[in-house]
Amino acid sequence: MTGLEDRCDAGARIVGHAGDLALDYFARRAELDVSAKANPQDLVSEADRAVELLIRDAIHDAVPCDGIIGEEHGCAAGDSDWNWIVDPIDGTSSFLHGLRGWSVSVALRHGTRTVAGWVADPSGGRLYRAVAGQGAWLGDSRLRVSEARLLEDGLTAVGSGHPDRMGALIAALLSRGGAFQRNGSAALSLAHVAAGHYLGFYEPRLSPWDCAAGLLLIEEAGGVSDPHPLDRPAPVLAGAPGVIAELRNLVATTELAEPVD
Repeated sequence: MTGLEDRCDAGARIVGHAGDLALDYFARRAELDVSAKANPQDLVSEADRAVELLIRDAIHDAVPCDGIIGEEHGCAAGDSDWNWIVDPIDGTSSFLHGLRGWSVSVALRHGTRTVAGWVADPSGGRLYRAVAGQGAWLGDSRLRVSEARLLEDGLTAVGSGHPDRMGALIAALLSRGGAFQRNGSAALSLAHVAAGHYLGFYEPRLSPWDCAAGLLLIEEAGGVSDPHPLDRPAPVLAGAPGVIAELRNLVATTELAEPVD
């Protein structure tokens, strides 16, 4: 296996299997061992680790020369210019509380460019996918971002990072007649932007595995995003072309343009 097409076939298959395993753990979530990371609300479970191991093993079997960057098991360098970015369960808190705001997110990069991405919504039976230059898709339906031109015309998704400062953004959004929603999974929120359900998304600090696949989905669905380095945590701001300037202005005026440690 040497090309993009073969890797995309493998990626779709691997994400499908990972979603099945995650859904099995979801059904018996009360039995799982759970621990907290630095933040007591930043949870990790045996399901996160097991699903990532399945993905990593399957990638290694299919393309042993490729590198892998995962949230739970770190970086494994490869001998090729291809790297896979893996978030086994994005939205672990939702997952553990029996809510559907979680996803499996995998992106494929060639050099410094994201060339394919998958965001699985196992509890909803959906797989969002994109290949650079080939559009973003849900099943046989091509995804398109919203045609709205004002933030008051729909929902804007927000993350939970730095809640003391996000409050200012939410207050400003509401004062303009907009509305916000948070589903617990940045990757799934970005997929919903690509599908036109949300107008845009903002979080002041996200890691590459949280957003790499979702940002490609939005780009291929006709949306716009600010650059993310994808080698370290950074802000993520993305949305439909008609509202992106207003969203950027909202972020700038609430002094949330830069990540906060």
